[in-house]
Amino acid sequence: MPQRGEGPDFIEALARGLDVIRSFGADHPRLSLTEVAAAAGLARPTARRILLTLEELGYVRSTAGGFELTPRVLELGMAYIGAQSLWQIARPHMAELVAATGESSSISQLDGSDIVYVARVAVPKIIALRVQIGTRFPAVVTSQGKVLLAALPPDRLDEVLATPSRSGVEPWVTHSRSRITAMLREVNARGWAIADNELAPGIRSVAAPIRDGHGEVRAAMNVTVNSAETSVKTLTEQHLPHLLRAASAISSDWSLWQSRPQVDIAVASGLQI
Repeated sequence: MPQRGEGPDFIEALARGLDVIRSFGADHPRLSLTEVAAAAGLARPTARRILLTLEELGYVRSTAGGFELTPRVLELGMAYIGAQSLWQIARPHMAELVAATGESSSISQLDGSDIVYVARVAVPKIIALRVQIGTRFPAVVTSQGKVLLAALPPDRLDEVLATPSRSGVEPWVTHSRSRITAMLREVNARGWAIADNELAPGIRSVAAPIRDGHGEVRAAMNVTVNSAETSVKTLTEQHLPHLLRAASAISSDWSLWQSRPQVDIAVASGLQI
């Protein structure tokens, strides 16, 4: 069990909640209730109440295999990114991509039916929507969202699409369910996605998946252009090859980082816990 504070103002319930969040990591992004209870040193009923509370607050979501964190943990700081080291790994590759294309690039992850921006390297160009770390958009009208949605199993996809967006953004285009199915089938077939003036007029982008050490799509990376300046042909024939190489390099580096040897500092130093 993690060491506890001894001050009179120490809040045990808050500490337990943080213990549960810290149970998740790059090597174990999805945990069962039993695994969470064991990792956090809690009784199953206590761990369950904490998980359900975090789920209601949007920091955890339940899956067929147990529970996993959501990108909303970013609101607590940069813990979500730091736990997976995605930004540190992606930054040099994103910088090279932006230098090669002259266009902005971002990385997003899925949270409900939205994408949430977790990394970005921008160039000073006028775009219709302001984007920064933590920005969220409806996934189905973005290239990154299409990549992430296409990676979901059918039952999970239905659940996600039924979840109301929390972005506060009204998309320029609305897709029918049959159209969404066709789009995602196409994304799976070619391995990348494009969004053309769907989120907002003037916004055109192409995205590719970023995979973890298990080959699972954990994020998506894009190149965004002004549709009045850059055609679909230029985006797919000139920028897409650079994007695919960068996304592949990030996936490879991330996989290597996740496979690094783990050392328990406390045990290695002979500390008693």
